[in-house]
This record gives sequence, structure tokens and C-alpha cells, in this order.
Amino acid sequence: MLAVFLSPLYILLSVYLLHRLFKWMAACHGILRRFWARAVVVLIYVFVASAMVIGFFLPGGKLERLMKLIGHYWLGVMLYTVLTVGAADLIALILKRCKWIDQEKLRSRKVFVGVGALCILIIAGVSTYGVLNPRKIHTTHYEIEVQKDGGRLDTLKVALAADLHLGYNIGCVRMEKMVEKINAMHPDLVVIAGDIFDNEYEALEDDERLAEILRGIESKYGVYACYGNHDIEEKILAGFTFGGNSKEKVSSPEMDAFLEKSNIQLLRDEYVLIDDSFYLYGRPDAERPGRGITKRKTPEELTQGLDLTKPLLVIDHEPKELQELADAGVDVDLCGHTHDGQLFPANLTCRLVWENACGYMQKDNMHNIVTSGVGLFGPNMRVGTIAEVCEVEIHFVG
Repeated sequence: MLAVFLSPLYILLSVYLLHRLFKWMAACHGILRRFWARAVVVLIYVFVASAMVIGFFLPGGKLERLMKLIGHYWLGVMLYTVLTVGAADLIALILKRCKWIDQEKLRSRKVFVGVGALCILIIAGVSTYGVLNPRKIHTTHYEIEVQKDGGRLDTLKVALAADLHLGYNIGCVRMEKMVEKINAMHPDLVVIAGDIFDNEYEALEDDERLAEILRGIESKYGVYACYGNHDIEEKILAGFTFGGNSKEKVSSPEMDAFLEKSNIQLLRDEYVLIDDSFYLYGRPDAERPGRGITKRKTPEELTQGLDLTKPLLVIDHEPKELQELADAGVDVDLCGHTHDGQLFPANLTCRLVWENACGYMQKDNMHNIVTSGVGLFGPNMRVGTIAEVCEVEIHFVG
């Protein structure tokens, strides 16, 4: 429903940006002032601006995939076009009030064309960087101490990944890079903290090939995962979902089968005792806990019946209830969800929303680590953030 109310704003911004582009072209010399040049610009602009909507209504196949991919790129380009043009307009408004500025020169065609050209260069540069930046997956290392006896283990090396968002943006090439990064760590345990899928299972590039790639993850104790808020079968448009039950989060049977085929064990509000040395608990999503779970267990409930002299690791998609988890006796809480904001300036504002938006935080005796994630949601870009997998080296010193 929110998408319906926001659609007029999207249309108004699109028209405004096209109007500003036309004014700039009219001020230029040469072919940019020709009618046919404007006609070509309008056709291209309308095509990319409407690509998401067209893809949403297509019945599937390569054309739908292409249109949605174009739309995801355009979301990022439009964001930085609005920010750049808006900043230029604001600066111009301020300068018009400065008496020491030559106002006639400020309003000249030469200055107008030059500022427009500079805006285009900034938009093109930031967008290009944003598209290329997430193609490199970084490895972020953390080393922590847990004041408990690790049984047979003195050290446990955990590879943490999250927010794969397999779908229109992320496919086989990115997963091959992720698996390569994980295997280079030689981890004892691999955990995936939710948002494995990007809502639509049919958006997977090649589910058989993707499962084969994920089966290539090498880990002593295996690969475990919990679901996130996007691991649900819903149609999605520009970040807004349609056709799903807002009260209950339910993955499609194909998603569950895909994980099993990929040798990834899904934990749904349940734990496993690994090597009789430590617990691993997987929490369901905070907003929609999923099939067969009307309400997920509280931090206090999830630790009931566990031997808390043993280390307890939790994977939870959203970094919530940190103090409650620490009070309940959790030692390590591994999360994703935030993408570290993914795009500037969201990487700054997300720190106002989350107690730990990305990176490391200690709450009493509990260590919380939030990864910025491997994949992308919405705009197919990262600006001001990185794609990463985390290497968490845990030393037991009890």
C-alpha cells in the first residue's frame, strides 16, 4: 500500500529531473539542442524509469530479468541524480543571496552549462563506482575471547555471511567469489545470518548451479543458517512487497528444498550441540517468524534447558534485543540485515536506528558482530560500504 502512495512522488521527481535535463540541453550548443536529440533522451529516460514497473508485470523469463535489473540500476542512479541536482540547486539558491557574488555572471549560460556538466560527471562517477564496488567481496577479521570452557576446542574459527539476496542482482558469479573467500579462511563453522533469497525464488539465476556452488563450501562442522525478512515468496517492486501475508513469514517449499540441496542446515528457533563443545542457536526472523512458529522464543526462553557452562553462539538476522540476549547468557550473537546502509547517506543514518549498525559491539559478556553482507537489495550499488564475509576467531579461555 505504501508503494501506491509513494508512486506520485517518484513520478514527480522523474519529471523534475527530465525538465532540468531539457533546460541544460537547451543551453548547450550543437546537437544537444536538436529536437531529435531531445526525443532520443525522452525515449531512453522513460524506458529506464519505467523498467521496474514493466518487469513487475511481465510473466517471467529473460526479458523480465533484464527489465528488473535495469530498474535496480536506475534506482541507484536516480538517487544520486536527485542528491546531486538538489545540492546544486541549494548551492545556487544560497549564492543568489550573496551580495559579493556577480549575479549576472552566476546566471550566465556558460555557468549553467558548466554546472550541469559537472553534475553529470559526478552522477556518472559515483554510479559507476557504486556498480563496481560490491563486485569485490572483502574479508573482515574479528578476534574475540569467550570466558568459558570450549570442551574439545581452544579456538573456533567461524565464517559469517549474510544478506546474499539471491535473485535479480546476485547470482552465480558473486556466489563463486563468496565461496572462494570462505574456503580461504579454512573455517571450522560457517553461518549465514538470513536473507539468503531476495523474496522471489523464480528470480534465481540458475538454482541447480547455485546449489552446486554453495555445496562447495568447506567447513569442519558444516553450514548453518537462519531465515531473514526477505526469505519469503512475495512479488517485490522497488523494495516494496506484494501478495504476501504481513502477519506470517513463510518461505516457499522451493527455498527450503534449495537449502537442503545446498547442504545448508536451517535452524528455526532451535539449537544444535556441536562436538559436545558449544551450542549454535538459529533464531527466526523478528518480524515474521515463519511456518509453524506463531511467536519466536524470547532470549530468556531460548536458553532454558541449555548447559550455559558451554559456549552459546546465536545467529539472528536482525541485531535486536542485544542486552536481553546478553542477560540470558548468550556469548556470541552473529547478525546481518543492515547492509551497513548500503548506499551513502544511508550508511550514516542507519546508525541512528541500530544500536550496532555494523561491526563489533560488546554487551557485558556477549560479543555482537553485524556484517554488512554479501549481496544487495534494491539499487544494484554500494557507495560508502563494502560487501564482506567475516572471519570470527573465537578463543575459549574458561
